Amino acid sequence: MGQQVHLELGDQDYYLDLLFYHLKLRCYVAIELKARPFEPGDGAQLGVYMHAVDKLLTHPDDKPTIGLLLVRTKNRILVEYALAGSRQPISVSQWETQLMRQLPEDMRGSLPSIEEIEAEMAGDPGALPDRDRPQRR
Repeated sequence: MGQQVHLELGDQDYYLDLLFYHLKLRCYVAIELKARPFEPGDGAQLGVYMHAVDKLLTHPDDKPTIGLLLVRTKNRILVEYALAGSRQPISVSQWETQLMRQLPEDMRGSLPSIEEIEAEMAGDPGALPDRDRPQRR
């Protein structure tokens, strides 16, 4: 559905990192990316976004939104405690570690880091390594 999906809640603007629609499950999938370790408030933030998607975007026939929080690292016990009271379907996964384990060894050094990807998405070409900077003519 998009990246940096705008959600206006009251008089404040929020941006959900990624939003997908799962055709077979008939529900939205809200994804938040964190280039840092899991923090307890991350689950609450994603929960707000999921509730907003359910109220603002879903059709009456849709199932509740599923949330996926992708973090650099997580403490399983902290995640369990942080999400214990939530009734929303939220999953927390370490994305960099999982991705890097699945890549062939020779590809690992050729891919951009999380920081470089975030800089690119934020439009900060100064944060990119020289090989990735657009050349001026």
